[in-house]
This record gives sequence, C-alpha cells and structure tokens, in this order.
Amino acid sequence: MSDGMKGVLTMIGACTIWGLSPLYYKLLSDVPPLEVLAHRTIWSLLCFAVILRLRGHRAWIRTCLGGRNRFVLTLCAAAAISVNWGGFIYAVQTGHGLEASLGYYIFPLVAVMLGFALYKDRLRPVQWVAVAMATVAVTVLTVGLGVIPKLSILLAITFGLYGVFKRRLKADAMETVGAEVLLLAPLAVVWLAGVHFAGWTDMTGRPGAVFPHDMGATVLLILSGPLTGMPLILFSYAAQRVTLPTIGLIQYLNPTLQFLCAAVVFGELVTTWHAIAFPLIWAGLAIYSFDSFQAARRTAASKSTKEL
Repeated sequence: MSDGMKGVLTMIGACTIWGLSPLYYKLLSDVPPLEVLAHRTIWSLLCFAVILRLRGHRAWIRTCLGGRNRFVLTLCAAAAISVNWGGFIYAVQTGHGLEASLGYYIFPLVAVMLGFALYKDRLRPVQWVAVAMATVAVTVLTVGLGVIPKLSILLAITFGLYGVFKRRLKADAMETVGAEVLLLAPLAVVWLAGVHFAGWTDMTGRPGAVFPHDMGATVLLILSGPLTGMPLILFSYAAQRVTLPTIGLIQYLNPTLQFLCAAVVFGELVTTWHAIAFPLIWAGLAIYSFDSFQAARRTAASKSTKEL
C-alpha cells in the first residue's frame, strides 16, 4: 500500500472518531458538561505526556511555552479549544447535535474569512460565493427557527481562532495540544475540587461528582484522554502523506457523521429550515473544495513546468 493511501485511510480514521464522538459524549449525559470537560483535560494531559515521552519529545514544554510570545499564543489556543470542547459537549448532551454539526460545516469558511481578516489572505471569487452561501444558510436558520444558532457560530469561530493561533505557533501538533491541556489542567483540577468538595454546579445546575462512584461513567471519563489523543495521532500521520485539499475534503466526514448521529441516532428534529440550510452549506463546501482542488492542481502544474 502506498504512503498516500495510508495517509487517506488514517485521515478517514481520524475523522470517523471525531464524527462518532457524539455517541460517546451522549453516554455521559448524566455528568455535567464542565465536569466532563475538566476530566477530558486532565486525562488528555496524561495521555499526551505518555505519547510524547514514548516518541522521544523530551523538551516539548519548553518548545511550546518558552518565551513570552509562544506562551501567550499557546494560552490563547488553549482558551479557544477549551471553549470549543465545552460547547460541543454541551451541545451533544442537551440535544443540539445538529447545531454542533452545522458549526463544524461552517468552520472551513469561517477559517477562510479569518485568514482574509487577520492575514490578508486573498479570496478568489468562487471562495466569496461559498462564504456567501454559508451566510445565507445561517440567516435562513435564524429567521426560520426564530433563534440565532449560537452554538454553531460559537463552535465555528472558536475552532477558527484555534487554527489562527496554531498557524502562528508553527510547532508539532501533538506537542502544542499537550502544552494547551497542561495550561488548562490547573483550572480543571480546581473545578473538580469544587464539584467534589463544595458542591459546585455548572450552567446546567446538575449535581456532579460521579468520579469514582459511578464505575461506568468513571471508565468513560478516563477514556476521554485516548479519545482526544488517538485522532490527533492519526491526523498528524496523514498530514505528512496527503495533500491539504485532500485533507480538507475528508474532514467533511466529521460533521457529516455528527449530523447523522444527531438526526438518525438521537432523533433530533430536522425542520424544513434545516432542510434548506444544510444543502446550502454542502453546496458552498462543494464549490469551495472544487476551487481548492483546481488551485492546487494549477500550482502543481506550474511547479512542474518551472522544474522542466
């Protein structure tokens, strides 16, 4: 099997894990979202520390946190991904899985706009069309349902900002995520201490402190570390063997599986407005992806011509 095919398969594996993760977090519906997030942070830190040690990354903390610039960027990335993780967990647990999937569908187009606003990345006309279609889709949902899809927008923007900070860090993906959860771990420990010893509750108002009293929930909470780490390992492997346009296309498997989990498994209501908005998003992504492929082919052809 060629390296390219291995990369495609591992990318599919990563996106399948991400896309089916709502099934996992739905099993933890009795555990308040912030408590799940805190456990995910702590067990992810342990998981990444072990993986990085085994891979021989002994200076990853200094690499990612050494110097004021890197520390601030890592801290900002940690804040963005923490809000994103928390918002996703909350969406799945409270029956808003469709909103979560919409957020991750919108994310690539939000990333394009952030690149334009922050890095002056030029948008081709076709990309503007794709962004416009996403905007129309969100407007349709807002007007039709009478409610702004706040969770969708939150997930798309926080993940987009996370990408901005990661772009500026320019370090190994596993190392940077390890450093991010390292910065978040003290907050997670404080929150869990408050939950267990002071009866703190989050926005849902539900009592927590299930760890380690509920064995089933305890095992699931511990597994949140490997569940976070495994797709990142697969993604890192794929990123070294597959072109960026291909990665971009395969990544749409993630929100598609999330959509199916919400609509088919969880039985969330797909309204007429959803039936209008989602095809608009899909069409916009198809246009954007086709344009990206064409641009990549033109670039490759230009390089080949110059080499000749």
